Amino acid sequence: MVRSTFESIGKEVIMSAQIEKVAVLGAGVMGAQLAGHLANAGIPSLLFDLTPELARKGIDTLTSLKPAPLYKPKNTQLITPCTYDQDVERIGEVDWVLEAVAERLDIKEQVYQTILPHLKSTAILSSNTSGIPLAALTEPLPDEVAERFLITHFFNPPRYMRLLELVKGPTTRPEVYDQIAEFGRTVLGKGIVHAKDTPNFIGNRIGVYGLMVTIQTAIKMGLTVEEVDKLTGTLVGRPKSATFRTADVVGLDTLAHVARTSYERGETDPERDIFKNPPILDQLLESGRLGQKTKAGFYKKEGKDILSVDLETGEYGPQKRVRFDGYRLAKEHQKVGDKIAALAFSEDKAGQFFWEILSRTLIYSANRVPEISDTLYDVDRAMRWGFGWELGPFETWDALGVERVVDRMQLEGKPVPDWVLQMIRTGRKRFYTLQDGVSSCYQPQTKTAEEIPTPPETIFLSLEKSKGKCVRRDWSASLIDLGDGVLNV
Repeated sequence: MVRSTFESIGKEVIMSAQIEKVAVLGAGVMGAQLAGHLANAGIPSLLFDLTPELARKGIDTLTSLKPAPLYKPKNTQLITPCTYDQDVERIGEVDWVLEAVAERLDIKEQVYQTILPHLKSTAILSSNTSGIPLAALTEPLPDEVAERFLITHFFNPPRYMRLLELVKGPTTRPEVYDQIAEFGRTVLGKGIVHAKDTPNFIGNRIGVYGLMVTIQTAIKMGLTVEEVDKLTGTLVGRPKSATFRTADVVGLDTLAHVARTSYERGETDPERDIFKNPPILDQLLESGRLGQKTKAGFYKKEGKDILSVDLETGEYGPQKRVRFDGYRLAKEHQKVGDKIAALAFSEDKAGQFFWEILSRTLIYSANRVPEISDTLYDVDRAMRWGFGWELGPFETWDALGVERVVDRMQLEGKPVPDWVLQMIRTGRKRFYTLQDGVSSCYQPQTKTAEEIPTPPETIFLSLEKSKGKCVRRDWSASLIDLGDGVLNV
């Protein structure tokens, strides 16, 4: 179990807290899977919904969803279906209340008011919201509850997506925040990213920006759905679902909702208009083609054939074979950074397209620090752990060569962020450095490199290699001495 101690405000009393049981509010697809993943970790939970049927249905779906949310089907035995009318008193049994109801502030507020009288004084309350401001969520809460409140944004499906974005408010106790971070990392196996109370936090802010830029650039340059997915998938270290297939899997209604949040709450974002729906997305939404769940979106399966949509007309047709010189050049390389560079600097249509979406995403990411995150590495981690990128934006920039990328951006009149130019002028050529077992990352606010903290229970092989512990290596593998008579291949 994760244990922590904290001193109550204004009192010389030491209170101990441990997370042994959790209440999950909302038995929809996400809430049920969160209860399921808690069960995977051996943590019992109470799964609440409006009716016994809805709560039970949430549990039952865990054994049929794909990919499987549970390590073992019998893990459902750790989940108890509950309703607010019949079982709300049981909220007093739990150490953490994890709210995952519909993304409407009025619904969340109503649920909070229902459970507050039964919340024990040491219990933590958090929301899995993906876009509602923390300040709005805590406004109606009593001060003593707001001190124990934070946002815990899990990515779907929670068993498989490593990312957990944490957002604390100005009154959130540091001990509460640290306890959830430790529990998420050591018990739930999550990669913790420290986000700020900004629209869509880190992962969805950068990821959806990149996706919308990709769609709009594809339309402008006349690329097909299948051409874009060929260039933005495993070739460049992204998931096999690439761009349009990812949108279909997520749901086009969900994509539009997340984009709308960035637009509506992004009054100060110079690139706000990117988050407006392109005409093809509106056309698909209006016709009820929402992606995988409606069997039609950017792709549509007819018999044994998978058709792709025409981005101009909205009509489906057979996929065409994709052939680009840039694709062939990228395939010749082994390392993902080299593949990205080969494609981005290719002179054909594929290279021009990929450079445009990549360079804009790199610039956008750099301009969002420190707005959405205080560190570059949290931005990179969010994209690796939440979107399945092999390299985050700043890791990609390093792989391509910071100066090389900046030179081309300036040649084309693209607005390179001032702090990146200042970094280069100081003689620093990379965002990341790795030396003598220490990994450091440039910090724009302090204009210095700062060591990246590493969890004590984790071994990073790249750090061990930099300590000179590589016994032997060839093109395919390395033999590393980890100490205590242990070798790693």
